[in-house]
Amino acid sequence: MKILIVEDDLTTLEMMEGILSEHGDCVKAENGQLGVDAFQEALKSGSPFDLVCLDILMPEMDGQEMLKRIRDIEKDEGINADREVKVIMTTTMDTADHVSEAYYKGGCTSYLIKPVEAKKLVALLKAFGLVAV
Repeated sequence: MKILIVEDDLTTLEMMEGILSEHGDCVKAENGQLGVDAFQEALKSGSPFDLVCLDILMPEMDGQEMLKRIRDIEKDEGINADREVKVIMTTTMDTADHVSEAYYKGGCTSYLIKPVEAKKLVALLKAFGLVAV
């Protein structure tokens, strides 16, 4: 599995990589623009990401905007909804507005509140069929 972790907090970035590296190859980006660049590069190289873990609040470009751009790129490339990359949004804010924006407007696959618990993250990977049960 190929995983993109987009997070501006270096401690959280390293923690997420520690959990996810057991399940696949991780690429890290510290803001949304770098994340979009990495996503496009992987898609063009024929080795797209299977999973994107994406913080909502970041400099340069926030997670909501990055998610919209990812979905636009997939649409432009003719990638159907059933083949879209799985996206887990992460944030410290658990408000209805953020959940609504991430799911209904952005098209994320799931949503986790920080601090992210390893067992919850791995459970999502299993639910998505990205790792063996």
